[in-house]
Amino acid sequence: MTKTIDADFVLTAAEPLVHQHAPEIQPYGHIVRMPIALSENVCKESIENLNQLLADTMTLRDLYKKHHWQLAGPTFYQLHLLFDKHYGEQSELVDAIAERIQVLGGVSIAMAPDVADMTSIPRAPKGREEVPVQIARLLHAHEIVLKEARTMARLAANGGDDGSNDLIVSDVIRRNELQAWFVAEHVVSVALIHAR
Repeated sequence: MTKTIDADFVLTAAEPLVHQHAPEIQPYGHIVRMPIALSENVCKESIENLNQLLADTMTLRDLYKKHHWQLAGPTFYQLHLLFDKHYGEQSELVDAIAERIQVLGGVSIAMAPDVADMTSIPRAPKGREEVPVQIARLLHAHEIVLKEARTMARLAANGGDDGSNDLIVSDVIRRNELQAWFVAEHVVSVALIHAR
């Protein structure tokens, strides 16, 4: 059974429509007005800030997975599990931030090259590193995210964007503070067997 869609195209039943091309329906940087009672300027500022936060959150998430795979030494098992847990939690934040950008009428970044171009977090080497170096790298990344998140939360609140402020404070800041605490405790120099 065939069906003619136009003079140049014939569709056979159950045949996948592959190799399709069309212009973008919304270019990156273009805002679609959403009925959410926020001005275009407020939405634009929040979208730009959230995309930066998204790029850095995606980078931090991927650092956790890198270090999860490349751990070595006596703390391997517990850090392997902890880093994977934190990776999952950062993935949830990535989704929440990206969805907030879409709610505001923007386009969220999504591809690794765009993240690499935008992130403020220094790039890690491709090879394996010692655990204390991995932990220091993760803590530095958390600090970058937390510093920008606090600034962005204030800007969102000043603009009346309570939804973005709430997401940044309730989810991004609180989750990153908690993860930084859990990771930082692994490099506290305390005796393991005998008290000093």
